[in-house]
Amino acid sequence: MKKPTLVIMAAGMGSRFGGPKQIAPVDPQGHIIIDFSMYDAWKAGFRDVVFIIKREMHDEFAEVIGNRAAEHFNVTYVYQDLDKLPEGYTVPAERTKPWGTGHAIVCCADVIDGPFAVINADDFYGPTAFSTIYDYLVSNKDESIYSMVGYRLRNTVTEHGSVARGVCEVENGRLTGITERTKIFKRGDNAAYTEDDGETFVEISGNTIVSMNLWGFSSKMMDELWKRFPAFLDKNLPVNPLKCEYFLPFVVDEQLCDGSASVTVLPCEETWYGVTYREDLESVCNAIAEMKAKGIYKEDLWV
Repeated sequence: MKKPTLVIMAAGMGSRFGGPKQIAPVDPQGHIIIDFSMYDAWKAGFRDVVFIIKREMHDEFAEVIGNRAAEHFNVTYVYQDLDKLPEGYTVPAERTKPWGTGHAIVCCADVIDGPFAVINADDFYGPTAFSTIYDYLVSNKDESIYSMVGYRLRNTVTEHGSVARGVCEVENGRLTGITERTKIFKRGDNAAYTEDDGETFVEISGNTIVSMNLWGFSSKMMDELWKRFPAFLDKNLPVNPLKCEYFLPFVVDEQLCDGSASVTVLPCEETWYGVTYREDLESVCNAIAEMKAKGIYKEDLWV
């Protein structure tokens, strides 16, 4: 079987962070979060990497990230172009926002023909997350069974604002449902989400399993994403033409509902770190320093 590919979603430019948050250094050596993800992925066994980026950011991305990655991986670039749409659909006037994570992945259809894992460029996942997903992808022989690394919600929130998470329902190790909550706020060891801009909040346990977009898929997922895209556009373009997003978890949930796929949840007790907000950067740097002090990472990762 073809070895798994690592797909890294890096098209978002980090509007809340105030710039290209993927390239903010998190240690004195100048490493950025994606360096730790690539290092952990390499140790887990990944050797092929696909970067999903905006076409206009190619040169900067290659200089800061891609060229160094090519020293250790076979690197491919994929552009998440707004006009990559099914036949008969056009980009709404004035839309600049990417179409979301589901669209990002389907843009890779021409370069992936085997199992693949998906991560965000600006999330720190932890070493065991990569080894767990790689081992599962290598051993799984059923293309209709996907996989997802599940994190505890309390390990994935920030002190500095809201986060978006796929809130999961799990039974007997299988995902039975996933709901995208776009405004989740930390509440001590637990959390709360709002769907009406803060007028009301719904409490949610910090022990809840959530998706950090660390998925494992067969190539079947590409066909499903493209096949289901027109129905999403028909429903959402009339009501939210400039900002509607085709979320990857949305498509997974559809397949769970119609029985065309199932998802094995791979438990993970790692702590997520990310720079959703500028104020998060200090805590990420402190966490990286602590992990280096414990010997989890070397000062210079690849030496």
